[in-house]
Amino acid sequence: MFRTLRNNWKKSTFAVCVLSYGGHWLYGVHGDSVLRREACLIAKEFGRQQIGPQERLRKATVILPSEKANKLFEKNAVPLLHLAGVEITIVKTDYEGQANKLMELMEHTDILVVARGDGTLQEVVTGLLRRPDQDTVCNTPIGFIRLVSRNSLIPSLHLLSDNKVKDITSATLSILKGETVPLDVLQIKGEKEQPVFALTGLRMGAFRDVASTISKYCYLGPLKTSAAHWFSTLREWPLVREVSVSYLAPSLRPPDLPTQKPPRPNLLHRIIRRLQNRWNPPGEERPKVEEPEQWKEKHLSTLELFIHTHNKNPVKRRINDSLVICAEPDNFTVGEYITVGSQKEEDPTVFTKDSTRLEASACQLQLPEGSAGFHNIDNEEYEAMPVEVRLLPRKLRFFISAERREQLLSLTQ
Repeated sequence: MFRTLRNNWKKSTFAVCVLSYGGHWLYGVHGDSVLRREACLIAKEFGRQQIGPQERLRKATVILPSEKANKLFEKNAVPLLHLAGVEITIVKTDYEGQANKLMELMEHTDILVVARGDGTLQEVVTGLLRRPDQDTVCNTPIGFIRLVSRNSLIPSLHLLSDNKVKDITSATLSILKGETVPLDVLQIKGEKEQPVFALTGLRMGAFRDVASTISKYCYLGPLKTSAAHWFSTLREWPLVREVSVSYLAPSLRPPDLPTQKPPRPNLLHRIIRRLQNRWNPPGEERPKVEEPEQWKEKHLSTLELFIHTHNKNPVKRRINDSLVICAEPDNFTVGEYITVGSQKEEDPTVFTKDSTRLEASACQLQLPEGSAGFHNIDNEEYEAMPVEVRLLPRKLRFFISAERREQLLSLTQ
């Protein structure tokens, strides 16, 4: 047998490669089936819970772009929702911007599920917050299920792995378990256009510009990120941006409201309270005089400006409600620029120790006349223009996994 294999070494090598690949593929298929079975058993327990005769099934509206990757959602998430007794309405979008328009027509739903990536989520959030009844629809909890490789918000809500089936099933189970966390929203408004709403932030500068070109150097393998930054320095150096930022001081964070309504007082307590209000009515409150906003202005010369929320760790307790303005210094060498750029490709929120950091409740971004370029809002590209950014603290509630919440809490201690 050894002689036969040696005499036919090409066929033997090919057969070994095919068998190895086939075995690895079958092992992965079996592992995915085990994950689906375990998730279905958990979801089945939710479906066995009894409801009252006057109660209705929970209704979930799913926003799902019409793409091939969505078969993952239909195969791994939809069966879990059905087993849990959730009534599902799947709305598929066919073109960019359609989810924004659909939110204006969306009827009442108990759960809103967004499946895809940053672009779809931003369209949904913008459509919700442009509605005239936004105060009502913002109480609808949102579940976010990642179907693409990269996403800026998903690490704040769920534990990530290299297995897409595990990520989708765990995110779906967190929706069924019902644990939520409030997230801040940024309202970004230009001079003429309607406001755009973001959950991560607004990013502009040299590092952002290079990040959009890294895919062109995919033939360089692991060196593509460093090469993209180095080639950008050959075209122009230094890559400094001049911006003017006006900002308001952050506001104190009010106490968290209870998630459940307090029990209604007994009849005797309500009668006594009404009699007290009748005999000793409370005095009229004086109208509060609104103080003029005190804007502070700062000129920045920077390689990158990033205005972002605190949603990277949404469970951390904070004294103030604020957005964060981070600006890198303008004195990088070429070597430092390439090193920092590689770090920012992994995590854009990483800034050097010499960067400028400001906290504010609102800011106005002014650009030099004649400046051109683009900036990113939640990883979506927009034409650069002067904008006003305001923080909407704890505006939306998103489902979060209990394991990720515990992990984020441990980081704050």
